[in-house]
Amino acid sequence: MIIALASLTTLGLTLGWLLGLAARHFKVEGSPLQKEVEALFPGSQCGQCGYPGCSAAAAAVVTGEAPVTLCAPGGRALAESLARKLGFNVDLSGVADKPPMYAHVREALCVGCTKCFKRCPTDAIIGGPKQIHAVLMDACTGCEQCFHVCPTECIEMRPVQPTLQSWYWPMPASAV
Repeated sequence: MIIALASLTTLGLTLGWLLGLAARHFKVEGSPLQKEVEALFPGSQCGQCGYPGCSAAAAAVVTGEAPVTLCAPGGRALAESLARKLGFNVDLSGVADKPPMYAHVREALCVGCTKCFKRCPTDAIIGGPKQIHAVLMDACTGCEQCFHVCPTECIEMRPVQPTLQSWYWPMPASAV
């Protein structure tokens, strides 16, 4: 028993050392530009852009496979900062700036089908099968994925109302 224990320990230490050596030797460096672009994205991983997350969307923008206007939650401000970071001009006339939104479940219409919370990337919807669902407003990113799959149309998107903690003084209108 002691011989088996010693041989397995030696084998584990040797293979672990070899894996660590291989990881250091065959390390693949990522693109620093891609990491900078990914840091600009909102990080909600909502999938509205058609990519599985913000890192995949950032990779597509850096390689030129996707336009800088692909992120709906980021809006016009993100598209401008991406274009500035990548060094080219972009026409932003078609990009709409939507206010921050959150999902709200109208409880009288909810049948508890569970389609909405299966699609929520941030687990902001709580509830169970055949139970009324609710949305945690602080966790909702407003990606509208639950809104589109609801068969009873009980989910509506509402603008986020400012609170004492989130209110800010609006910028004055320019005198141009």
